[in-house]
Amino acid sequence: MFHSISDFLTAWKMESEATQKVFRALTDESLAQRVTPEGRTLGFIAWHIIGSITYTVGEVGIPIAAASEKDPLPASASAIADAFDTCAQAVAAVVPANWTDAQLGDFVPIYGVSWTKAFVLVSLLQHSCHHRGQMTVLMRQAGLKVPGVYGPAKEEWAIYGMDPQP
Repeated sequence: MFHSISDFLTAWKMESEATQKVFRALTDESLAQRVTPEGRTLGFIAWHIIGSITYTVGEVGIPIAAASEKDPLPASASAIADAFDTCAQAVAAVVPANWTDAQLGDFVPIYGVSWTKAFVLVSLLQHSCHHRGQMTVLMRQAGLKVPGVYGPAKEEWAIYGMDPQP
């Protein structure tokens, strides 16, 4: 749980940069990759990350000028990555402009329940990380090189002079 806006911003920056690495590794062709014929596409999941961030902060009274899940899914991987960058930067700007450390324990109505503002911030991060993980599986299935997030990816072990892990 976050006890300060500064702690959130530090984590947000790190996680947003990691997510952006994953987004920038996408190709236009990979956006159609699915786990199952009726499952979500890689492009849909990427767009969902952006849309859910925009929706969540709007739900708690701090709307941002960024893409919405209601907007059509772009056909271009670079357009999706650019939209994520805009969204991530907007969150980093609006949260400290609207909330203070002292308010993090305050409850706000969201999704028909009440969450503390600190939990809203935690959920923004965790939800994005959850779907980023799904994206990496689909990326492997699409034949893409997956960038390391919390450590080296399979293809990155050579940078450390090591054989790829199985």
